[in-house]
Amino acid sequence: MSRVLLIVLDSVGIGAAPDAADFGDAGADTLGHIAEACARGDGDRAGLRAGALRLPHLAGLGLGLAAEAATGRMPPGLAPSGPVEGAWGHAVESARGKDTVSGHWEIAGVPVDFSWGNFPATRPAFPPALTRALIAEAGLPGILGDCHASGTAIIEELGAEHVRTGRPICYTSVDSVFQIAAHEEAFGLERLYALCAVARRLCDPYRIGRVIARPFTGDEASGFTRTANRRDYAVPPAGDTLLDRLAAAGRPVVSVGKIGDIFAHRATGREVKPGGNDACLTAALAALAGMAEGGLVFANLVEFDTEYGHRRDVPGYAAALERFDARVPEIRAALAPDDLCLVTADHGNDPTAPGTDHTREQVPVLAFGPGVPPTALGRLAFADIGRMAERHLSLAVAGGGRLA
Repeated sequence: MSRVLLIVLDSVGIGAAPDAADFGDAGADTLGHIAEACARGDGDRAGLRAGALRLPHLAGLGLGLAAEAATGRMPPGLAPSGPVEGAWGHAVESARGKDTVSGHWEIAGVPVDFSWGNFPATRPAFPPALTRALIAEAGLPGILGDCHASGTAIIEELGAEHVRTGRPICYTSVDSVFQIAAHEEAFGLERLYALCAVARRLCDPYRIGRVIARPFTGDEASGFTRTANRRDYAVPPAGDTLLDRLAAAGRPVVSVGKIGDIFAHRATGREVKPGGNDACLTAALAALAGMAEGGLVFANLVEFDTEYGHRRDVPGYAAALERFDARVPEIRAALAPDDLCLVTADHGNDPTAPGTDHTREQVPVLAFGPGVPPTALGRLAFADIGRMAERHLSLAVAGGGRLA
């Protein structure tokens, strides 16, 4: 049985991309800086974790070697203790962006060859015509925010006013996004989704990659908390992806986490969207267990990015990496003799960097399974990741990338 499990560790970059300085990200290194912080004791948190970063299973698959190849230095504690069990490399993105959509599309074989639209870091950030149209078409009393902001910080700042006035919180970042936060009960979850659908259409002329619904609960006294009911409204991919080619060949696909949203629900097969890294990985392994030959399980583990990278939380990020590492033996045990597992990332989000935005980084490429020999893959293109999956599944391989 030949199947592929493709896991994207959202934001787990392994060193600055060659063009990182163009994005203000020279020296960024999500994994390396976390490992160095932990070695110094800066990754300790009472009741959560302490000491050096411990990723023995990922190190055994070549994660440290991939990081060393990308940066020229081995992150503390990530050298393999024995022979590497699989293939490892590092990949560079061609798209002129460092966002989730660009990274995933390129992994799936569709590099973004245009520039996304972005909103300026001014207040207001949104064009007045866009704001007026959104208010009129959605019947809103107005909006709050209208600026660049951290999603957690802005609901703390404006959550109470939102509940009091009924005005949704609209904000953006350096990524090509229009984000709308609203209270699940006071505003209504379905109403928020309907509002985002309107915003998606209105944002199309501005070439905005995603409109994101950011629901939250709570009150002013106890505080506000974002929920797992996030929903992304992305533009459809600009060409045929790995998923489209699988659909055309009649192959089964299961999309886990926000994969369905990222690909605008096109050729994404059965979609499963639990909350959190552990739940998404559990769902992915369950899907693999029932997957027919020639199929793909495509999973995104978003918490690395949303809960720890954007919040600049080194101990939290380190603990999340260690939790994933502890489940690597479970992933390996789930693979049939002819299966392939690919573990990679879509961009970086260095929690030691200034600001709260993604960082332009290279990503790891770990390929393993019972039939995968130890191999140094070297430097790859993001598109090579999807190409490896296609070759394993005996699909016609799309062009572009180092392995073309």
